[in-house]
Amino acid sequence: MAVVALGIALIWLPVVQLVTPEGTELQVYELSALGGAPLQGLWGLLLTTILIPVLALIDIFLYNKRLVQARLNIFTVMLCLGYYGVLAIYIWLAKMSLGVEWHILPWASFPLVCLVLTMMATRRILKDEALVRAADRIR
Repeated sequence: MAVVALGIALIWLPVVQLVTPEGTELQVYELSALGGAPLQGLWGLLLTTILIPVLALIDIFLYNKRLVQARLNIFTVMLCLGYYGVLAIYIWLAKMSLGVEWHILPWASFPLVCLVLTMMATRRILKDEALVRAADRIR
């Protein structure tokens, strides 16, 4: 549930602050999954941000299918890593096109927290599957 809550919060929270360099008029833009003032069309960031909590929510209801649940968790971990790749591309594009400096906000750590929590859940799911298989062998 924590991954779902953090993922939903990440949709609206800004993760990067873009600031014009010194010597020009000070302008501050905030980049979030929904976009930023000068940047439009951040569909890649929005897509990864929405998929993380959706897959985590689906994963909760797959408690009877542990191997499917573990595979879905691994895909969610890859999405969390992909989030940072997409974010880096958008920061680079903003830096090149607008000539701004960027500052990471604390909310940018949410996908990393989701990644760690999902990896912990995957380990426990696989341990549970091993326990169930061991119990089936004893019968």
